[in-house]
Amino acid sequence: MKKMLLIYIVIISIFMIYVFRYYSQQSEVNAWDSRGLQGDIAENYVMVTFQSGLEYWKSCLKGFEDGAEKLGVSVEYRGATQYDVQEQMTVLEQIIAKKPAGIALSAIDPAALTPMIDKAVAAGIPVVLFDADAPGSRAYSFLGTNNYNAGVTAAEKMAQLTSREGQVAIITLPGMQNHDERTKGFEDTVHERYPAMKVVKVADGKGDARVSRHEVEKLLKAYPDLAGIFVTEATGGTGVGEAAKAVPRSNPLKIISFDTNKGTLDMIGDGTISATMAQGTWNMGYWSLQYLFHLHHGLTVPAPTSAGEVSPLPVRVDTGISVVTRENVADYYAK
Repeated sequence: MKKMLLIYIVIISIFMIYVFRYYSQQSEVNAWDSRGLQGDIAENYVMVTFQSGLEYWKSCLKGFEDGAEKLGVSVEYRGATQYDVQEQMTVLEQIIAKKPAGIALSAIDPAALTPMIDKAVAAGIPVVLFDADAPGSRAYSFLGTNNYNAGVTAAEKMAQLTSREGQVAIITLPGMQNHDERTKGFEDTVHERYPAMKVVKVADGKGDARVSRHEVEKLLKAYPDLAGIFVTEATGGTGVGEAAKAVPRSNPLKIISFDTNKGTLDMIGDGTISATMAQGTWNMGYWSLQYLFHLHHGLTVPAPTSAGEVSPLPVRVDTGISVVTRENVADYYAK
């Protein structure tokens, strides 16, 4: 009798394990159909940014939407309308309450947003970060530009434009991590590789075209032989371009900007700006959606990372940088 009871217990245990494995795998099985990997239109993934009306986000959102179209799911775009951490936190709180299938977030303030990110993950909502990271959070991955390397690339291009010599300057936003990294990459490269070049000034353009223009006017008076300026963000880049056009020179000022807003592209087209660093913004959006989909459907397998952590996704993904010049500028206008 005891032997039969033991056999029944074993059989029932095996059956229960089978049932558990079957239901735990259903989301993975349901993600596939005759068309390949597919979700459901009821699955809603949300992209959250700040200063949501910025032209910069359009390419990120396009990648997000393209990913959703491939997978047959729906997406929503939300964000703080201003550069306001409290507003972004409120928006994120509202989104978490709706329990979407996943959230792609560009974090305006890592410290302030980490508790909100962790709250979403604890509620079973996958979160990946793009463009602006929150390193201490429980988000599964960060997809964005390696900003130090972007500064290195800008310095290499500046050296090419100035024949590897002369005084150069930087217009940036001091105190912001991504801009500080771009600045450091540029400065280190000039110092280490191009002894005939010198960074004579790093000025605060405050991300404002008018302020950046004023800073350049002061720079050109202080350094009349200034050969080039690297601007670490797009709005200031157009201000620097306006200043350069207003001060005729026998040797035109070489300007390298950042990002691909229309004003910057137009100035590259007319020769005012020599080049700009284009971030892989479409990649940020597209792969954020792919990662969230895979997390939602349990299609990932946790594995050790190079940092010794265990994660179902690459912890950091460099979405790349490319150099836009007059020769290829037409390729970067919004289609």
